[in-house]
Amino acid sequence: MSLALFDLSGKRALVTGSSAGIGFGLARALAEAGCQVILNGRDAARLRDAAATLRGEGLKIVEAVFDVTDHGAVSSAVETLEAAGPIDILVNNAGMQLRGPLETYSTADWHTLMRTNLDSVFYVGQAVARAMIGRRCGRIINICSVQSELGRPGIAPYTASKGAVKMLTKGMAIDWGKYGLTVNGIGPGYIRTELNAALIQDEKFSQWLIDRTPSGRWGDIDDLAGAAIFLASDASAFVNGHILYVDGGVTARL
Repeated sequence: MSLALFDLSGKRALVTGSSAGIGFGLARALAEAGCQVILNGRDAARLRDAAATLRGEGLKIVEAVFDVTDHGAVSSAVETLEAAGPIDILVNNAGMQLRGPLETYSTADWHTLMRTNLDSVFYVGQAVARAMIGRRCGRIINICSVQSELGRPGIAPYTASKGAVKMLTKGMAIDWGKYGLTVNGIGPGYIRTELNAALIQDEKFSQWLIDRTPSGRWGDIDDLAGAAIFLASDASAFVNGHILYVDGGVTARL
């Protein structure tokens, strides 16, 4: 009985920014748990390759090419996707990093970062939630970060964006919980991805991180799979407005 709570068979999930990295890994995990997964990205060729890989593993995959930072494109895409079947689960994963000293950080980079990391969560979350509200059920998972809690030099705008995603997650849970929706976040720690390639190759930083992390290692994308399945499933039916940090203990250590 308890294992049945994690079964996602027959569910339909949209994962934004899922042609590579964490989004791709979360899409695979949800599909392996029984979902039909809608992959999203702006690059049609990369998305097609990602979909082909997962279909080759026998998973149920649909592709949806649209820009999550374009409100009109989001509205149109979600309407089309909903016409083909309900979106039961949304994972707002699309995000980016633009490092630089805050005193010289350009307004163009600031707005690009905020559109990608924060505006997209509002655009896609709102569009999908409207249909979920009508059905009085749905699961939304927003990808936060340990930087939703902690700062480091040179990434103040990113920290601001992920702190805002954390609080938007709580706000969504408060406003939409009465309609049967749950809205939670996953806060990945330092995960081995292409985005972190430079940090992984930096021996000094990598050793500092390993020493700083109670679990004593970098995280892997597979470490996030269980958290995603839990928050997408009936196992988390009474979990709402929560940020689940999957970080090896980084946020617990001073």
